[in-house]
Amino acid sequence: MNVGYDARQHISSDPSSVIYSVKRLIGLNRKDQEANPDQFRFSYPIRFASHNGDIEIDLGPKGYAPSQISAEILKKLKEQAETQLGQKITKAVITVPAYFNDSQRQATREAGRLAGLDVLRIINEPTAASLAYGIGLTHAGTRRVAVYDLGGGTFDISILEITDGVFEVLATHGDTQLGGDDFDQRIVSYWKGTTLSADIDLEDSGKLRILAEQAKCILTEKDSFTGQIGHHQLQLSRIDFERLIEPLIERTIRSCQHALQDAGCTIDQIEEVVLVGGSTRVPAVISRVSEFFKRPVRHSIDPDQVVALGAAIQADILAGNNQQLLLLDVTPLSLGIETAGGLMDVLIPRNSKVPARVNRQYTTQKDGQSGIRISVHQGERDLVKDNRELATFHLKGIPAMPAGLPKVQVSFQIDADGILQVTAKELRSGVEQSIKINDKLGLDDALVEQMIEASIRHATSDIAVRKWTELLVEAEQSIEQTALFINKNQSRITDSEVQLLNGALDQVRVQLVSQHSDQLQKSLDELDMVARPIAERVMDEAISDALQGRSISGLDPES
Repeated sequence: MNVGYDARQHISSDPSSVIYSVKRLIGLNRKDQEANPDQFRFSYPIRFASHNGDIEIDLGPKGYAPSQISAEILKKLKEQAETQLGQKITKAVITVPAYFNDSQRQATREAGRLAGLDVLRIINEPTAASLAYGIGLTHAGTRRVAVYDLGGGTFDISILEITDGVFEVLATHGDTQLGGDDFDQRIVSYWKGTTLSADIDLEDSGKLRILAEQAKCILTEKDSFTGQIGHHQLQLSRIDFERLIEPLIERTIRSCQHALQDAGCTIDQIEEVVLVGGSTRVPAVISRVSEFFKRPVRHSIDPDQVVALGAAIQADILAGNNQQLLLLDVTPLSLGIETAGGLMDVLIPRNSKVPARVNRQYTTQKDGQSGIRISVHQGERDLVKDNRELATFHLKGIPAMPAGLPKVQVSFQIDADGILQVTAKELRSGVEQSIKINDKLGLDDALVEQMIEASIRHATSDIAVRKWTELLVEAEQSIEQTALFINKNQSRITDSEVQLLNGALDQVRVQLVSQHSDQLQKSLDELDMVARPIAERVMDEAISDALQGRSISGLDPES
């Protein structure tokens, strides 16, 4: 498999076998294609794996996952670096767009593993770019930085806050389907509309794409471009080029506006603007970004290398050679608590930045319940028994209240040192209990990988187990509440209504034994249809009896 310039030489003769912009595809699957078909239009064929719907690039009898293609690129880089350095390379820091989701980050990590690399850290590209410029290293206090990253295939804008060498991404926005490739396509469409036939053959189509890229590069320094394809002479002026790409540049500016809004800051609060990506060499891009942010932009470092330089600095930090900077770490595995049925309720998903704080409210399941057990777990499986227990404590002294009335807020807070503090507080009474966990969050990479692989391997069965367990809890509560309702309201419900309710309850009990999720859900829906109108009528009668003989003006609003 050819990589880089060796592969590029084949784009004119065999465009369907040359893979480009693979970063647009990594970590995506059939559902992503159904949601946005336009992002999957390439000159090479794409298919979906039959067993899981993941993307495969169709090259003859064999399909390649985007992570495998990325691995080939990383292998080539690894070989080149080893040749230059004269020594073996086994570890790497890899950068990704800040907007990459968990599956995209994991696919990137997998690409590194396939390339024979131990991936020490996945870091955000805007953070790496800021490191390369030394922003945050030479200034004390807090600074806000905008990193505008326009590459060949993707665009993103990130707003960073840097406080005494600590980097945090406040907000990110972007477009995974916007980059220099789209600039090239605008030029191709222009030439097809003015000089060439729209239905040129595949070989000329590949040559045309290369010529468009050459035009874009030349027009960054010159006012006009002239090229040849077949017997056609192709021309493009810088003015026409800038007119063609203006709508694309404005799309990036709209993303900048969104990112500022999400970060809760104004343009005046941005102290530095850094340009990243080869497409930021285009003068119209530099001018428009500078105009929008009302300040000169920083682009003195080669925009194709600035992120890689930042990654090298991060590797230096991890090696212990640079103590001046700290990049916020991420949680290696999800953190959550056990809920009814032994299910894992995740409060802090894996790969969340730390420090972090999350609050969530729970309640009691039984009348008069005076305590709740809080069991903290770490892992990716749906049942806590398959995850790692970190700690357990009890919130006691909850005042006696009907089930569902207490409000118990559970808070997870991780500080920059990775220490987790879990607090449970009943909001009505103020009863509170907490625990600190500081020696169990760290896991070696091998164990983390094992736990993640297990979650992927058991994903289908875990989903089924979670669905059944949630239904089981709902069914048990419905049976208990309905029986209690019948017992409390014997004087208000008729014998036929009791028969209807008991009949619906029997069906729920039957399906509990059968353990068929769909049938149990159906029986619960039927119980609800039977019970709801009866309960509403009983409630109306009870309210009517309570208000009998009383005027509205005589009611005490506090009673």
